[in-house]
Amino acid sequence: MNFPRASGILLHPSSLPGPFGIGDLGPEAYAFADFLEAAGQSIWQMLPLGPTGYGDSPYACYSAFAGNTLFISPEELVTIGLLARDELANAPEFSSDRVDFAAVHAYKDSLLRSAFIKFKREANQELSAEFRQFCDQHSSWLEDYALFRALKDEHGGIAWTGWSPELVTRQPAALKAARERLKEEIEAQKFYQFLFFRQWFALKSYCNDRGIQLVGDIPIFVAHDSADVWTNPDQFKLDEAGNPLVVAGVPPDYFSTTGQLWGNPLYNWDPMRAEGFRWWINPVRATLEIFDIARIDHFRGFAACWEIPSGDKTAERGRWVEAPGRELFTAIKNALGHVPIIAEDLGVITPDVESLRDDFGFPGMRIVQFAFSSDTNNIDLPHNYHKNVVVYTGTHDNDTAVGWFSSVAGEGSTRDAEQIEREKQFCLKYFNTAGTEIHWDFIRAALASVANTAIVPLQDVLGLGTEARMNLPNSTQGNWAWRVRAGTLTNEITSRLKDLTELYGRAGRE
Repeated sequence: MNFPRASGILLHPSSLPGPFGIGDLGPEAYAFADFLEAAGQSIWQMLPLGPTGYGDSPYACYSAFAGNTLFISPEELVTIGLLARDELANAPEFSSDRVDFAAVHAYKDSLLRSAFIKFKREANQELSAEFRQFCDQHSSWLEDYALFRALKDEHGGIAWTGWSPELVTRQPAALKAARERLKEEIEAQKFYQFLFFRQWFALKSYCNDRGIQLVGDIPIFVAHDSADVWTNPDQFKLDEAGNPLVVAGVPPDYFSTTGQLWGNPLYNWDPMRAEGFRWWINPVRATLEIFDIARIDHFRGFAACWEIPSGDKTAERGRWVEAPGRELFTAIKNALGHVPIIAEDLGVITPDVESLRDDFGFPGMRIVQFAFSSDTNNIDLPHNYHKNVVVYTGTHDNDTAVGWFSSVAGEGSTRDAEQIEREKQFCLKYFNTAGTEIHWDFIRAALASVANTAIVPLQDVLGLGTEARMNLPNSTQGNWAWRVRAGTLTNEITSRLKDLTELYGRAGRE
């Protein structure tokens, strides 16, 4: 599928500014959409929107279908009468630069509980009817998800494998008793999802009306501690107690000398195949209801997965195991038609991965930051692109452009000082620049390229350093927390980005 020539910005909603400790779907999200329109951008790319669990990673969510309730805007709840304005007056003094997920959860969960209580006590008929319709429309996943979250809270947050055996194995009598016992909390969890999607689709409509398409990720793997695995254990390689036999990751690579140990359970493809890949078709359908375009994370895993023995501390002892990607995407195409998908084809890319991507017409990715590690034949160098790719200056897993340019050798790095300097000099020569505004050199190269789609992380537009990095692969501390400060997107930045976008024929509609 060839996308029209366009450009956009990568920014997860959590990184938006605002007074409540984390970006949300309120006024600042609409202001960011206005910035995109003013800067000539027509794409807003995000990470997965699901409810995050341990480690706060959007790639390890409690559900492949649910939304992250931390993104619910308290101000919008005031607007529809579920919170009083003075309930927001005593918000803690949150950092404007970093998300403190524990503190934000405590604060926002309390607000959501208050909103639910008021809804139960005073809800008008129109909102109640909307809620009932939402529950009916999404019952295929919402019932199990709400029960999962209610049980998880009842058990103090421990993983589902630590629950009583009759709940772990989903015995009908135990599930019925839990639904009766936790009826109020189950309804609350459904209501929180209703609020999330109500706000989400309002924002999506606002963006689409301004010519902005939303791009979102489909993680190739799901978290073990999730409603998805608890309700579909036969679809995953688990032991009799529900624990993973093998887990996901990648071998040693650019990001880590010991590989990346993600820890997600791996798919049991035979039962999936027997059910016509139902498990995969449903999340893809759901993703394309909330996003205009889906980026499938770790696409190479559909040709072969790196299987790591459960219990290993690094990814080094893994092995490649074939996956039925061709059968899967044929089933998705038969069920959903031609779908707008971007393939995240980074890592160890072999001919079978390229064939799978190209035969289904999915554009792959190019990363400017990876362009200088070899010679002029490097596929990430802009002169080697073709039209049906998506070019990024960097991704959420990369350092920022400024951080990369300023990097030094250190523990865990795959590059020594000599290689870093060699890449830096190649970069300066290639861009014919002194490097004083290296982030704009990166942006210009991406926008000027023949690639149909160019995406720039907001950190690179702002010229921020390593302190603004979103994620350091194979690490567990300090990730996903970066936030942009209010007022940072100046008229000068907006104008400069728009000028380059127009110059290289990528501008959105006027």
